Amino acid sequence: MKILITGCNGQLGRDCQTALGAWHSLACLDLPDIDIASPDSIRAAMARFAPEVVVNCAAYTRVDDAEKHPELCHRVNALGPAHLAQACAERQARLIHISTDYVFDGLRPLGEVYTEDDPPRPLGVYGETKLAGERPVLAYARGTVLRTAWLYGATGPNFPLTMLRLAQRRPPQAIRVVNDQHGTPTWSGRLARQIARLLEVDAPGLYHATSQGACTWFELARRFLEAMGCAAEVVPITTAEYPTPARRPANAVLENRNLKRAGLDVMIPWEEDLDAFVAQNRESWLRRVQS
Repeated sequence: MKILITGCNGQLGRDCQTALGAWHSLACLDLPDIDIASPDSIRAAMARFAPEVVVNCAAYTRVDDAEKHPELCHRVNALGPAHLAQACAERQARLIHISTDYVFDGLRPLGEVYTEDDPPRPLGVYGETKLAGERPVLAYARGTVLRTAWLYGATGPNFPLTMLRLAQRRPPQAIRVVNDQHGTPTWSGRLARQIARLLEVDAPGLYHATSQGACTWFELARRFLEAMGCAAEVVPITTAEYPTPARRPANAVLENRNLKRAGLDVMIPWEEDLDAFVAQNRESWLRRVQS
């Protein structure tokens, strides 16, 4: 199968190359070779590579900066997927697009989860633009949207890498981490495998695709640093003690209901994936932060 991966230099884009490259013919593009906010740029790439599938990993993901640059965020996250959907429709290519838990307000009581049937209510610009980008993809008969959350991968930047950098500070300092926001850490390598599974069937529509289980950012930081062998002190704090320009959902736990119903879910508990990720990347990451 001929697959075009947009945003190929990001952590998910790189893992998609690994997960799909052995089985498919890939064209991997990122800025400046493709700009999903430009219909002409997309059409040129489609004409050159004639893909049967487009996997869109490109996005504006700087959540706090989105509040200061809403127009740029809208161009990439809302208009970009619309342009891709139009270009794919012209060639009858499948489109797999990545979205986010930020489409929800996170006000659901702890212990409850969000399914694909729940109405989205984003809290800020990032979530609003990602939700706007979902709509044209889902309106296209061959469009698939995967909502994921708390993504981390080998190439970063991401939350675990930030924690590791803070843990390596000299002199050592306590790391203050929010303990009242709940979600599911998801390894980009596992999400890439989920994309590979979806490519085996013709299954358009909306899917949640996160690891199993949930934790807080504090719990993730503590487990990750312990697995890395770092003795840094991690201190739990509240969201109020760590104000940010963009509001974060307090409960962003998604349920992969549609994947499970279709027998397509390959996601596993987040703790197992985190341990596997550390086993693969511990030495290279320690060298990275010490260089």
